[in-house]
Amino acid sequence: MGVVRKWIFPILRLLLLAALAAALVKIAFFPDNAEASDPAQPSGQITQPEVAVALGNITNEVTLKGSVAADPAVAVTATGMGKVDEVFVSVGQWVDAGTKLYDIKVETVPEPVEGVGPDGMPTIAQPKPTISYAKVFAPIGGTLTALTVLEGQQLAVGDTTGQIAPPSFSVTGALSPEQQYRLVSKPTEAMIAITGGPAPFQCTGLTITTPLPGTGDGAGTATGGAGTGTAGGTGTTVRCAVPADITVFAGLAADITIAAGSAENVLTIPTTAVKGSAENGTVFAPLPDGGTEERPVVLGLNDGTSVEIVSGLAEGDTILEFVPGAPPALDAGCMPMPGGGVACEGK
Repeated sequence: MGVVRKWIFPILRLLLLAALAAALVKIAFFPDNAEASDPAQPSGQITQPEVAVALGNITNEVTLKGSVAADPAVAVTATGMGKVDEVFVSVGQWVDAGTKLYDIKVETVPEPVEGVGPDGMPTIAQPKPTISYAKVFAPIGGTLTALTVLEGQQLAVGDTTGQIAPPSFSVTGALSPEQQYRLVSKPTEAMIAITGGPAPFQCTGLTITTPLPGTGDGAGTATGGAGTGTAGGTGTTVRCAVPADITVFAGLAADITIAAGSAENVLTIPTTAVKGSAENGTVFAPLPDGGTEERPVVLGLNDGTSVEIVSGLAEGDTILEFVPGAPPALDAGCMPMPGGGVACEGK
């Protein structure tokens, strides 16, 4: 037993250390695949993700940030040329549509009458002027916020003489050009959610107005209810009338959700896979040799994430998930930086 401990174990230990040292030397200086470890040669491959065309459901809803605004006042205009005869209302008074506000005394001078006198000489007679009264009525129901006429004041047809503020409200919001593509069906209703207000409700009479070139301030004219007014802003404006039984206040923030159609069991692909977002587009199909083939497609509904394929592809077709060369899609709250990279809120 003493011989084993004194000679055998030390010799085995030395042999094991020698074998380990030899293995390390071979790995370090004599690798088996030295020719494949050249760092100057690429060892990876870049593959583009693909996606298959599949059946799905699409609900096209556009959500906008908006606010509650009182409907604009409607002007009161003179309907005759003459002097104000009598004023029947006062500023601050509530008036119903059709209420007589004031009337105008109109004198009409007839044409001279030519004749022949007793002496046979031609004569010209001037008849007396005729008197009529032009009545001015309230164009809508509301509060008379201004009335600038006085008895005896001379007016001409079309002169603005006051204004009436209706008791109604509307929700307005700005619509970007890209969102207009998703509302080509011209919806007439929207769902409104008032911040800190009542439960979401449906509003009717939805209008989408775009300012005409050369209007100066870029205001678009919106028509709703009994009067017309100007929707402020420099772009396309969405306006929707708040029902009379809903209590709101001017300045409240609101979310406007506009439904513009839905489709079930239709061919869909991600919006990132198609070049174009409305009517016509192009997708890229992979080829066996590693290249791609462009395929034109006709587009339908778009929910912002997926788009309907009306024609150009069949169920199961494989296409690239991202358009080659397109910038990466940004998450909500993120924006590209001028020097490169992306900045996101809270990150």
